Amino acid sequence: MPTISDVAKLSGLSKTTVSRVINNHSYVSKEKKELVMKAMKELNYTPNPSARRLRGNLTTILGVIVPRIVNPFFSSLVNAIEQAAYKKGYQVLICQSNEDKAKELAFLNLLKTKQVDGVIMTSIENDWDVIESYREYGSILLCNDYVNQAVVPMIRLDQTKGAYLGAKHLIERGHLKIAYCTGGLFDEQGKGKDRNQGFQKALHEAGIKINPKWIFIDQHTIEDGKQVIKQILEMDDRPTAIFTGSDEVAGGIMIGAKERGLTIPDDLAIIGFDDQPIAEILDPKLTTIRQPVDQMGEKSVEVIIEMLDNPEMEIKSYELPIELIVRQST
Repeated sequence: MPTISDVAKLSGLSKTTVSRVINNHSYVSKEKKELVMKAMKELNYTPNPSARRLRGNLTTILGVIVPRIVNPFFSSLVNAIEQAAYKKGYQVLICQSNEDKAKELAFLNLLKTKQVDGVIMTSIENDWDVIESYREYGSILLCNDYVNQAVVPMIRLDQTKGAYLGAKHLIERGHLKIAYCTGGLFDEQGKGKDRNQGFQKALHEAGIKINPKWIFIDQHTIEDGKQVIKQILEMDDRPTAIFTGSDEVAGGIMIGAKERGLTIPDDLAIIGFDDQPIAEILDPKLTTIRQPVDQMGEKSVEVIIEMLDNPEMEIKSYELPIELIVRQST
């Protein structure tokens, strides 16, 4: 069985250079990469990930923590991450926290036990000071969720702008009685807080007071949306429009509304968030805020591999575009 020494000898390069090519280091010239790849092909040499792990070299696995893989947004994001990682020679280990703090920490322990190179967190359940302690064991990158201080690289969107665009769109359609669904109203930082601020800003500019009875907290699923419309229909004073924190919740509201004889958007205008595939399947099609999922996944992989290659790299945020997609539900 050929060894890395055989590849080095045939290519005329050092074992160190061959190792760098195998591990996808960026600091190797194109010519040297071609020599190594040619030698590997001639020798039919395949790197052994397990052996590289035992030697303490760079491993090949990235951990991705998601709250719920059944949520189409997160399954699409994981798909984008996996495809980008595979092209770079990395495998992806999917970890589902189910929004459970203990499970999240159990997955972060994979860094401590060297079972993954780095972790991409798409949602944060624990306080940041708890999560930050795991940085000494490996690279952590935040994608989709974030904290409001420069502690690790973050792939983020302007969530304040997204919620502002959505609420303003409803106001421009003539709605003054607007309900709001959110994952967490009392978030101290991150996307939940920013979305809340964007929603409030749009209503404040229009001189509209927020009705506390029309604020629905901890809404995440289709079933949550069905419960929201049930509560709305039990009210004497009902909203004419509703801004939701996800297309799933919006879909649940729409399904429940239609089952009870309401017409969308005449009786109730609905706007979602994410632009998941469900947005175009619903009838009527869902107005929503589009998040560039593929770009988020690709950028996450690009940055975390750069972190692994250069632990001293500058910590900064990478902001991607967000936009309003207008369809028939409003």
